[in-house]
Amino acid sequence: MNEPGMGFATSVETAVAPEITEVPDSPAKFLHGSAQKHHIVYPTVLDTGRSLLSIIVIALFVLTFIVQPFRIPSESMEHTLLVGDFLLVNKMIYAPAGIWKWLLPYRQIQRGDIVVFHFPLDPTDHVVKRVIAVPGDRVHLHDGVVFLNGQQVTEPYAVYEGSYSDNFRDQFPTMIYTDPGVDTGWWMEMRHDVQNGDLIVPPGHYFALGDNRNHSRDSRYWGFVPQPNVVGRPFIIYFSIRKPSTTDVPDLPGDRLGHEKDPVNSVVDFARWDRMFRIVW
Repeated sequence: MNEPGMGFATSVETAVAPEITEVPDSPAKFLHGSAQKHHIVYPTVLDTGRSLLSIIVIALFVLTFIVQPFRIPSESMEHTLLVGDFLLVNKMIYAPAGIWKWLLPYRQIQRGDIVVFHFPLDPTDHVVKRVIAVPGDRVHLHDGVVFLNGQQVTEPYAVYEGSYSDNFRDQFPTMIYTDPGVDTGWWMEMRHDVQNGDLIVPPGHYFALGDNRNHSRDSRYWGFVPQPNVVGRPFIIYFSIRKPSTTDVPDLPGDRLGHEKDPVNSVVDFARWDRMFRIVW
C-alpha cells in the first residue's frame, strides 16, 4: 500500500528494505480513499418502514400519555385564550404520581388552574375553563364578583364584556330558575349543595368558570367538574389563527389607509404571530 509510513522504506545505503505487505480485512480496503469516502448506502424499503413505524409509535405514545393539541373554538376564555388559539395540554401533571413522583412534576388541581376536561353533559366533548373552587370550598357570586370562603377573590384574568342582564349568572347561586340555558338536572342538584347562600363543592369535584364571565357557559349552568373528567392543563399556545370574536364591540369606521386586498398582507395577517409559544397562565 502506497501510504505515508506504510509504503516503501528506503535508506541512505544502497540496500532496499523489503516491502511491507498488509493483508486486507475486507475487499473495501482495496478501494481508493476518495472512492471509499463517497460511497453512499441507501436505506432499503424495510429500513424506511421501520423508521416510520418507530416515529408513529413514539407520536402515539406522546399524544396518549404526555401532551395533546387542542384548538379554542369560542370566546368563553377571553382574553386569556382567544378564538383560533392552538394549545398543547399537559396530560401528566394531574395523573397519579406513583413511583415517578420524585422525577416528574405531578401535583393536585389548584384554584386558578386552567384545565381541559370532558364536558359532564357530553363526555365526547372537551371544554376548557378555570378552576375557581376545589373540594370543600364555599363559593358564591355577587354582581358577577366571586366570593370564596367568605372573601372576595381578586381575579386579574376575569373580564366582564357587555351583555344582557342575568340574575342567575351574576347572583349565583339562586333558587329562582330564570335562565333557559341552565341544565334542569343541575338546577335540582344544586339546591341540595347550597348552605347559607354559598355553594359547597363536594369531594372529588371542582367549580369552574370562563374568564369571559358574561359570555361563558360554565359550572353555573351545568354543574361541577368531576376529577376523572379532567384531561390536563394547557401550558403553551403553539399557534394562533386570527379569528373575529362575536363578543367584541365593532370598531367605529376610521380614515386609515390600508391594503386589505394585498395578497401579501392576507398571508401575513392570517395568524397572530405574537401569540406563538406564549405560556398559558
